[in-house]
Amino acid sequence: MTTPQAPTGTFTQAQLGTQILIGWSGGQPDADQDTAFLLAYSLGDGQDGPEVGREAMRAMLERAGLRVGGPIQDAGETPSIQAKLLVQAGRAVLTLPHLSAQYPAPEEWLAAAQAQGQVYGMFATSPWPDAVPGQPVGEDRLRAFATDVEVVRTAAHCLLPVRSLG
Repeated sequence: MTTPQAPTGTFTQAQLGTQILIGWSGGQPDADQDTAFLLAYSLGDGQDGPEVGREAMRAMLERAGLRVGGPIQDAGETPSIQAKLLVQAGRAVLTLPHLSAQYPAPEEWLAAAQAQGQVYGMFATSPWPDAVPGQPVGEDRLRAFATDVEVVRTAAHCLLPVRSLG
Protein backbone atom coordinates (compact mmCIF):
# COMPACT_ATOMS: atom_id res chain seq x y z
CA MET A 1 0.00 0.00 0.00
CA THR A 2 1.34 3.44 -0.86
CA THR A 3 0.80 6.67 1.00
CA PRO A 4 0.02 9.83 -0.99
CA GLN A 5 2.62 12.51 -0.50
CA ALA A 6 2.98 16.12 -1.46
CA PRO A 7 6.27 16.70 -3.26
CA THR A 8 8.80 18.36 -0.98
CA GLY A 9 8.29 22.11 -0.84
CA THR A 10 5.19 22.13 -3.05
CA PHE A 11 1.55 22.02 -2.09
CA THR A 12 -1.86 23.21 -3.12
CA GLN A 13 -4.26 25.29 -1.06
CA ALA A 14 -6.69 22.35 -1.11
CA GLN A 15 -4.08 20.12 0.56
CA LEU A 16 -3.84 22.51 3.52
CA GLY A 17 -7.50 22.05 4.37
CA THR A 18 -9.34 24.27 6.84
CA GLN A 19 -6.98 26.56 8.76
CA ILE A 20 -7.97 27.73 12.24
CA LEU A 21 -6.59 30.42 14.56
CA ILE A 22 -7.25 30.26 18.30
CA GLY A 23 -5.79 32.37 21.09
CA TRP A 24 -5.43 32.57 24.84
CA SER A 25 -3.45 34.57 27.37
CA GLY A 26 -1.81 33.72 30.62
CA GLY A 27 1.12 34.12 32.94
CA GLN A 28 4.56 32.75 32.26
CA PRO A 29 7.20 31.71 34.79
CA ASP A 30 9.47 34.64 35.67
CA ALA A 31 7.18 37.14 33.90
CA ASP A 32 5.21 39.88 35.61
CA GLN A 33 2.83 40.35 32.65
CA ASP A 34 0.50 37.97 30.86
CA THR A 35 1.50 36.70 27.43
CA ALA A 36 -0.88 36.54 24.47
CA PHE A 37 -0.68 33.31 22.45
CA LEU A 38 -1.98 32.38 19.01
CA LEU A 39 -2.17 28.83 17.72
CA ALA A 40 -2.63 28.19 14.00
CA TYR A 41 -3.60 24.66 13.03
CA SER A 42 -5.38 22.64 10.38
CA LEU A 43 -8.40 20.43 10.79
CA GLY A 44 -6.58 17.85 8.65
CA ASP A 45 -9.42 17.89 6.13
CA GLY A 46 -7.37 18.68 3.02
CA GLN A 47 -8.19 16.97 -0.25
CA ASP A 48 -5.39 14.39 0.07
CA GLY A 49 -5.82 13.59 3.76
CA PRO A 50 -4.15 14.63 7.02
CA GLU A 51 -0.63 13.30 6.29
CA VAL A 52 -0.34 15.22 3.02
CA GLY A 53 -1.88 18.20 4.84
CA ARG A 54 0.84 17.98 7.48
CA GLU A 55 3.56 18.13 4.80
CA ALA A 56 1.72 20.92 2.98
CA MET A 57 1.58 22.94 6.24
CA ARG A 58 5.31 22.35 6.77
CA ALA A 59 6.08 23.54 3.24
CA MET A 60 3.84 26.61 3.66
CA LEU A 61 5.53 27.57 6.94
CA GLU A 62 9.03 27.07 5.56
CA ARG A 63 8.13 29.15 2.50
CA ALA A 64 7.09 31.93 4.93
CA GLY A 65 10.54 31.78 6.56
CA LEU A 66 9.46 29.88 9.67
CA ARG A 67 11.56 26.97 10.94
CA VAL A 68 9.50 23.93 11.82
CA GLY A 69 10.91 22.13 14.85
CA GLY A 70 13.48 24.81 15.54
CA PRO A 71 13.95 27.44 18.22
CA ILE A 72 11.61 30.39 18.75
CA GLN A 73 12.09 32.95 16.01
CA ASP A 74 11.46 36.69 16.37
CA ALA A 75 9.63 38.15 13.37
CA GLY A 76 10.48 41.65 14.63
CA GLU A 77 14.19 40.92 14.20
CA THR A 78 14.01 38.68 11.13
CA PRO A 79 12.68 40.55 8.09
CA SER A 80 12.64 37.37 5.98
CA ILE A 81 9.78 35.96 8.07
CA GLN A 82 6.59 36.59 6.14
CA ALA A 83 4.21 36.42 9.09
CA LYS A 84 2.33 39.58 10.01
CA LEU A 85 -0.07 40.23 12.87
CA LEU A 86 -2.53 43.12 12.84
CA VAL A 87 -4.50 43.79 16.03
CA GLN A 88 -7.39 46.15 15.43
CA ALA A 89 -11.02 46.57 16.51
CA GLY A 90 -10.98 43.60 18.87
CA ARG A 91 -9.52 41.18 16.31
CA ALA A 92 -6.15 39.65 15.62
CA VAL A 93 -5.52 39.10 11.93
CA LEU A 94 -2.65 36.77 11.06
CA THR A 95 -1.34 36.81 7.50
CA LEU A 96 1.23 34.52 5.89
CA PRO A 97 1.56 33.54 2.25
CA HIS A 98 -1.32 31.10 1.64
CA LEU A 99 -2.91 31.79 5.04
CA SER A 100 -5.05 34.57 6.43
CA ALA A 101 -7.02 34.00 9.61
CA GLN A 102 -8.82 36.11 12.19
CA TYR A 103 -9.23 35.65 15.91
CA PRO A 104 -11.96 37.64 17.73
CA ALA A 105 -9.86 38.46 20.77
CA PRO A 106 -11.20 38.96 24.31
CA GLU A 107 -10.15 42.00 26.32
CA GLU A 108 -7.57 40.12 28.43
CA TRP A 109 -5.84 38.82 25.26
CA LEU A 110 -5.81 42.30 23.71
CA ALA A 111 -4.40 43.80 26.93
CA ALA A 112 -1.59 41.21 27.08
CA ALA A 113 -0.75 41.69 23.38
CA GLN A 114 -0.63 45.48 23.71
CA ALA A 115 1.34 45.43 26.98
CA GLN A 116 4.03 43.13 25.59
CA GLY A 117 3.96 44.50 22.05
CA GLN A 118 4.19 40.95 20.73
CA VAL A 119 2.33 37.67 20.61
CA TYR A 120 3.73 34.15 20.87
CA GLY A 121 2.66 32.31 17.72
CA MET A 122 2.68 28.54 17.44
CA PHE A 123 2.07 27.09 13.98
CA ALA A 124 1.18 23.42 14.32
CA THR A 125 1.87 21.01 11.50
CA SER A 126 -0.11 18.36 13.39
CA PRO A 127 -3.80 18.54 12.54
CA TRP A 128 -6.41 18.94 15.26
CA PRO A 129 -9.61 17.60 13.68
CA ASP A 130 -11.81 17.73 16.78
CA ALA A 131 -11.39 21.50 17.40
CA VAL A 132 -13.83 22.79 14.79
CA PRO A 133 -15.20 26.30 14.22
CA GLY A 134 -18.35 27.10 16.15
CA GLN A 135 -17.71 24.47 18.82
CA PRO A 136 -16.19 25.53 22.15
CA VAL A 137 -12.72 24.31 22.96
CA GLY A 138 -12.31 23.83 26.68
CA GLU A 139 -9.17 24.86 28.48
CA ASP A 140 -8.18 21.26 29.19
CA ARG A 141 -8.51 20.23 25.52
CA LEU A 142 -6.56 23.29 24.37
CA ARG A 143 -3.82 22.66 26.94
CA ALA A 144 -3.60 18.98 25.97
CA PHE A 145 -3.10 19.82 22.28
CA ALA A 146 -0.85 22.88 22.70
CA THR A 147 1.48 21.09 25.14
CA ASP A 148 1.55 17.69 23.45
CA VAL A 149 5.25 16.89 22.96
CA GLU A 150 4.83 15.83 19.32
CA VAL A 151 2.70 18.89 18.45
CA VAL A 152 5.24 21.26 20.05
CA ARG A 153 8.23 19.48 18.48
CA THR A 154 6.77 19.60 14.95
CA ALA A 155 5.50 23.19 15.11
CA ALA A 156 7.08 26.51 14.18
CA HIS A 157 7.32 28.99 17.06
CA CYS A 158 7.57 32.73 16.47
CA LEU A 159 7.24 36.01 18.36
CA LEU A 160 5.02 38.27 16.28
CA PRO A 161 5.16 42.05 16.74
CA VAL A 162 1.74 43.61 17.32
CA ARG A 163 0.88 46.03 14.55
CA SER A 164 -2.19 48.24 14.29
CA LEU A 165 -3.62 50.76 11.87
CA GLY A 166 -3.07 54.37 12.78
